[in-house]
Amino acid sequence: MIAGCEGGCACGEVRYRLTAEPIMVNCCHCRDCQRQTGGAFVINAVIEPRHVELLGQAPAPWRVESGSGKGQSILRCPACQVAVWSIYHAAGDGAWFLRAATLDEPDRVRPQVHIFTADKLPWLTLSDDIPQRPAFYSGRDLIGLFGEDGAARWRTVIGR
Repeated sequence: MIAGCEGGCACGEVRYRLTAEPIMVNCCHCRDCQRQTGGAFVINAVIEPRHVELLGQAPAPWRVESGSGKGQSILRCPACQVAVWSIYHAAGDGAWFLRAATLDEPDRVRPQVHIFTADKLPWLTLSDDIPQRPAFYSGRDLIGLFGEDGAARWRTVIGR
């Protein structure tokens, strides 16, 4: 449970508090996330913007290309440039993919699914206790992965 948790960038200019649980938490292994983070993957807590209370300066958007062709906006601290969340325009603007590592207590977050494992770096071993998908999850996966509430919230966010 991370509702009520706070987080922010490295320099402290951008600060936020979550006012609800995320819709879902995924661990993305796609090449874009690898390149943009400089790591093997990124853990995203997907949440509606209305559930993120800004406590400090707002992050600034940087538009980049994405695998969907619709681009994404990475919101970074204007001072230290840490990526705090992204908006994947293929999913619309109703969900923020919050970088879980920017939480003050990132160890409280556990992915519900590994996605884009077809791009996973070969030396990384994943445990079998978290579902894995070679690409993005499909609509028929939603309830099984995220429960009724998470699936309903996601469908609302993407307008389906």
